[in-house]
Amino acid sequence: MGKKVFLGMSGGVDSSVSAILLKEQGYKVTGVYMKNWSKDLPGMKCPWAEDLADAKRVAVQLDLDFEVWDFEEAYKQQVVDYMLAEFKQGRTPNPDVMCNQEIKFKLFFERALAGGADHIATGHYARTDGEHLLRAVDENKDQTYFLYRMSDAATRRSLFPIGHLTKPEVKQLAASYGLDVASKKESMGVCFVGEVGMKEFLQTYLPSTPGEIREAETDQVLGFHDGAIFYTLGQRHGLYLGGGLPYYVVKKNLSLNIVYVSKNLNYPTLWTKQLKLQDLHLRNLLTVADLASLDRLEVRLRHRAALIPAQLVATPSGCQLTFAEQIKTPAAGQSVVFYDGEVCLGGGIIADL
Repeated sequence: MGKKVFLGMSGGVDSSVSAILLKEQGYKVTGVYMKNWSKDLPGMKCPWAEDLADAKRVAVQLDLDFEVWDFEEAYKQQVVDYMLAEFKQGRTPNPDVMCNQEIKFKLFFERALAGGADHIATGHYARTDGEHLLRAVDENKDQTYFLYRMSDAATRRSLFPIGHLTKPEVKQLAASYGLDVASKKESMGVCFVGEVGMKEFLQTYLPSTPGEIREAETDQVLGFHDGAIFYTLGQRHGLYLGGGLPYYVVKKNLSLNIVYVSKNLNYPTLWTKQLKLQDLHLRNLLTVADLASLDRLEVRLRHRAALIPAQLVATPSGCQLTFAEQIKTPAAGQSVVFYDGEVCLGGGIIADL
């Protein structure tokens, strides 16, 4: 009898192919659908029931044991409430990072071990060597940016069966086994909520407070918005300020509920050579001093962004990154993830600018 693995199955092609590979490797696989969200939103039906049906169908095709674990209350508290609190403060959090930290690689991990699992597995594009979290072979799909806050304990017991494959190879494998999910469209919306935009999701829970959109250089009122908290630094879509060159959000005044915009792509707040980070999560017992001593520390500022070199120094509240050239200023609340080659070293949250 092979080792026991609980596999998170979302009803998508990646976790389905993960099940195929685990079975081929001799593991005793139990598929688990994590029910994290089931609430419909205005104009948007939550796809959880369809995803669950797809996951069940794959489990039947592959002759897997299958269970549904309800994490909905914890997801609301640990992910959604966190996200709403961050937006209220004018920051732009990443719910996928928090979902992985608190739900998939904490609650799911702990319950699986309590149920006798030797390992857990997911369909993420990532790899491990038993100790370290490693970037996936498919650089375009690598998801270590979202996984950097998973614990070292979870990393040691986690399997990422498709981390050595490209997305086309995954789809081809699913098709070769006759799985309907081989052609299923990927969900690109809010984590586990579906194809709903972030603003639409937020407006379900946060009040709309109309305010002015002003030109940063002249203080002239150009238009109106429905809440400064819904806008992000650098945003150009959703301003509805007419034709011509686009305007970009360059700053916000939350106390006065004013959004400032500019057509100037070189506006000072849009570019920086330094970032302050807080709430660090460093992996494998590393310290800021360890990272500062690296010959070539590289960072990723967003999913699928290119790795860029940076220098790191400790500060009383976290650390500061310095770049050789100016970078587009990312939004406060987003994550910066550290790498040494293919090894993910951890990361931190961008502090208020």
